[in-house]
Amino acid sequence: MTERVLFVTGRLAEHSLRKVLGRLDDSLGIEPEVCVLGISVAALMHANWVLRKLDVPSDIERVVLPGWCQGDIDSLTERYGCPVELGPKDLFDLPEFLGGKQRESIDLSAYDIDILAEINHAPNLSDDDIIDMAASFRDSGADVIDVGCIPGQTWNRVGEVVDLLRKEGHRISIDSFERREVEAAVSHGAELVLSCNSSNVEWLGKLGVEVVVIPDEIRDPSTMQTTIDALLASGTPFRVDPIIEPIGFGFAASLARYFEVRKWLPDVEIMMGIGNLTELTEVDSAGVNFLLAGICQELNVHSVLTTEVINWCQSSVAEFDVARRLTKYSVDHKTLPKHIDSRLVMLRDNKLRELGDELLSVIASDVKDANFRIFAEAEEIYLINRYGYWRGSDPYEVFDRAVAECQASGAAELEPAHAFYLGYELAKARTALTLGKNYIQDEALDWGFLTTEEVSAIERRRHAE
Repeated sequence: MTERVLFVTGRLAEHSLRKVLGRLDDSLGIEPEVCVLGISVAALMHANWVLRKLDVPSDIERVVLPGWCQGDIDSLTERYGCPVELGPKDLFDLPEFLGGKQRESIDLSAYDIDILAEINHAPNLSDDDIIDMAASFRDSGADVIDVGCIPGQTWNRVGEVVDLLRKEGHRISIDSFERREVEAAVSHGAELVLSCNSSNVEWLGKLGVEVVVIPDEIRDPSTMQTTIDALLASGTPFRVDPIIEPIGFGFAASLARYFEVRKWLPDVEIMMGIGNLTELTEVDSAGVNFLLAGICQELNVHSVLTTEVINWCQSSVAEFDVARRLTKYSVDHKTLPKHIDSRLVMLRDNKLRELGDELLSVIASDVKDANFRIFAEAEEIYLINRYGYWRGSDPYEVFDRAVAECQASGAAELEPAHAFYLGYELAKARTALTLGKNYIQDEALDWGFLTTEEVSAIERRRHAE
């Protein structure tokens, strides 16, 4: 059984649409028909206009409109007596939209690694700054706000600040070896103390709050044993942190110690201070966070401590939040962490789409107005309108040639707003080529979960009208 589906488009997208439809898998059971309405840019369609212009043959079982089409789509369904729906905004996504490679919706709500987000050097910050930072961490996925104190100093206001944060609904841990700071924080509701070893276990074990045990000798996990024994004797809950070290200072060996501790203490909760890697490694932090999340997931390390002090780590909490969900799904379902969630693919896109020289030439021959169409692929920028077809790797050179030849052909001089628009879009196109990203005119570049949507020129035009 096949379904006859009518795909509606404008003149400039016709060739691209036919190319995509020609590659549809037969198993989809779709017999496509294409209807080209009298408009250049399909994204400018409106349901009311389509109602006046479109005739649907009686044997058509479904109609797919361009994803940018505005207006009451339900009215079209009533008028034509068959389902009318919006397709994807990018026609190259049609195969997935139609079910060709579409996966079932994947639920990434589950995770079992808590994120402790540290407010570093909290005593040096104002109350407002602390509250704002805690709110930002929580919005990014943090479960616990860690109040980081300053070694060698005593912060008299730590209890007040813990109170403020608790009133905002935060769970709190305190990062200090100073007894007065820890006791004040715990008395005001802090639920976890970082850290505990033989030097402070005697008084920490009397506070009745969970603690993080660290080795007395950083490279010898067995030196946690005395502290663990004391905590077990006092009934104090604890988790252990074998301490991960930076690259160049014993990273691999410290990672091995986590494996050793998990074998030694198979049922004890473990924490990892991942900020020792992300903050102290001058690379984009997303990949580091993901690898550490994978290690934690496989070792049943159920809490991590991180922060966002240095600029390349400014989204570390959100990155780890995505990573912990993805690694949880991957481990639970015994599947590769690939083609599940692309929010951590930020620098480059996961796949490139190219029209090719032949199709770009066809599009150029079909353009009949002075508006510029911009494409970027195969290391070149393409600029097309009724006056010509220009290409090159340097946006300045392409722009200068296009403007000069347009004016030589009688085109009106560029208005400042139009020149600004072209400059903005050409800069995006050059960025896309540099980083291996897809460029689509009037759309934001895809930066994974950091993407900031843009109001396109088409949408601005609609609002202006």
